[in-house]
Amino acid sequence: MVVFDSSTLILLAKVDLLDEFLNDYGGKVLIPREVETESCYRKKSFDALLIRKRIQEKKIVVMKMSNTALCTRLMQDFRICKGEAETLVLALERKAKLVATDDKNAIKACKLLKLSFTSAIAILVRLSEKGIIDTEMTETALETLVKNGRYSDGIVKMAKEKLKIK
Repeated sequence: MVVFDSSTLILLAKVDLLDEFLNDYGGKVLIPREVETESCYRKKSFDALLIRKRIQEKKIVVMKMSNTALCTRLMQDFRICKGEAETLVLALERKAKLVATDDKNAIKACKLLKLSFTSAIAILVRLSEKGIIDTEMTETALETLVKNGRYSDGIVKMAKEKLKIK
């Protein structure tokens, strides 16, 4: 089971990798209610429409997290938004294997809370390594992720090395 926050969900939709991930993963994909709101609020954008459609198809399941006190505490302690905090709480409550987040402070919280995590760029690398996407799609997706995400030069360099892109 993987729990997504809005940043990673939107990034994967923007680079046209959400369906590839959902088809390959095989496990449950969960999002908290706040992530649904954050991801689908622009009703006419491609990424919002795609995410909404996958929710309707039950490929992404929206769940309510219950520990609101912990959610508030995580928001304060790690200076993260409500969507990221709900993602972490839902992951803890459901004992998720993985948290998908591209938020720097949410990643720090994952480390402290001993939650395994991944990012959109790591998912791209994995899909490419497994041969699910071709070289051209990989390069295009990486370029778009770098443009839309807030990745450090080190992360981009590491991804390019793994993907054998110059």
